Amino acid sequence: MRHGSLVRIIDKIIDKIDTSHIVQKYKGGGTSSYHPLMLLKVLIYAYIQGIYSSRKIAKALEENITFMWLSKLQTPDFRTINRFRKEIIVDCIEGIFAEVIELLVKLWYVNFEYYYLDRTKIEANASKYTIVWTKSTRTYKKKLREKVKNIFDEIERINEEEDRTLGELDVGLEADYDSKELEQKVEKLTQKLAKASFENKRKERRVKKLVKLRLKKYESYEQILNGRNSFSKTDNDATYIEDEGRPYEKWELKAGYNVQIGTQNQFVIGFSIHQSSTDTVCLKEHLELVEKIIRHKPKNIVANSDYGSEENYLYLKKCGINSYIKYNTFDLEQTRRFKKDIFNVKNWEYIPEEDIYICPAGKRIKYLYSKVSTNERGFVSYEKVYQCEEICNGCKYRDRCYNGKRWKKRFSVRLRIEKLKEEVRQRLLSEEGKKIYRKRKIEVETVFGIIKNNKGFRRFLLRGLKGVKLK
Repeated sequence: MRHGSLVRIIDKIIDKIDTSHIVQKYKGGGTSSYHPLMLLKVLIYAYIQGIYSSRKIAKALEENITFMWLSKLQTPDFRTINRFRKEIIVDCIEGIFAEVIELLVKLWYVNFEYYYLDRTKIEANASKYTIVWTKSTRTYKKKLREKVKNIFDEIERINEEEDRTLGELDVGLEADYDSKELEQKVEKLTQKLAKASFENKRKERRVKKLVKLRLKKYESYEQILNGRNSFSKTDNDATYIEDEGRPYEKWELKAGYNVQIGTQNQFVIGFSIHQSSTDTVCLKEHLELVEKIIRHKPKNIVANSDYGSEENYLYLKKCGINSYIKYNTFDLEQTRRFKKDIFNVKNWEYIPEEDIYICPAGKRIKYLYSKVSTNERGFVSYEKVYQCEEICNGCKYRDRCYNGKRWKKRFSVRLRIEKLKEEVRQRLLSEEGKKIYRKRKIEVETVFGIIKNNKGFRRFLLRGLKGVKLK
């Protein structure tokens, strides 16, 4: 192998990192094992070369000269490679990643000064025809409960009829009855009892079948969903998300995972796997996980408007991290049309002493009341509601200014988010901010292009969160 080749670089890097936690996984005893460092080198080199199948890796160890050099002519079969991947390093992958990042920090390739964050959605190893929706599960479960209730009502009705039928039975016998009379009476009684209870037994069997099969199935679905909107029967951890690899009009739902990646100098220095397709709710969890694994906290976060929210801005500010994250209306606010729109509330005159706004017609919009709202994650936001003092009907600007059904225009203002937006706006519009944000397009997007286009990694081969994290 020539000096400076990729295979030599991987060999040197793996030799420098601490892999004692992998060696501890081996209990000893039995036949001799392949050294875990060799298997780790082979696995990483294969992934870099775009080879993800354990069978193809085993084949390369027999045919490819670079793999032979890396493995020192050892040829573990695909079962050994797969076992090493799924059982040995699956719990150690975060530690290995942290060791590599620490090496990059020591070599001055990264310093966590700027952290470029974005996400890509990667398809899971699951069929797109095994989808289970939360709404459908709740609907079917509700219908099933109604059906069971109707069956129980029917059983109750049959029981009442049975009581009436049994009450009319003549079970008395003469004192001097003979065996023939007794036999006839028993036969008659048996027929009536069987007729009275046949429908009841059939209904009971139906209820047992519904409870055993369908109700338990829906309850297990709800347990797997655990707040998500969908999951796949093939890979229960996967959530159905839009396939963005196609034009918008051709998007289709596929089971997949939301992969959050942070980069600097096109090195991946942080990653996390999420089941939610919404990026806004992933930022806090991603940064907490990165700080826990890597033991480094970025100083500046650069991301697109998908991450711009009051909750995220407030979290970054409390952590002492500068946010270069656009909000959803940032680009629109920079247009001339937006700045000159006299009917936009943000362009109205505000008098702080009286806490009122002046509309284009010169009318006073005064404070009405405050409102508190809490999202599903427990974050509390506050807003102030304002309403026009005069009736808007008859105003010359009525159709252009207000399309609501109320007589008076009403709107709300969230002061905390507006203050946070102003801080972000000033940061992004500065010369330094423009330069930093411009670099985002060639940072994390390039990494995604290498992973998905150059390496052809568009679909996970392993299933479950542990397997996906390993891949």
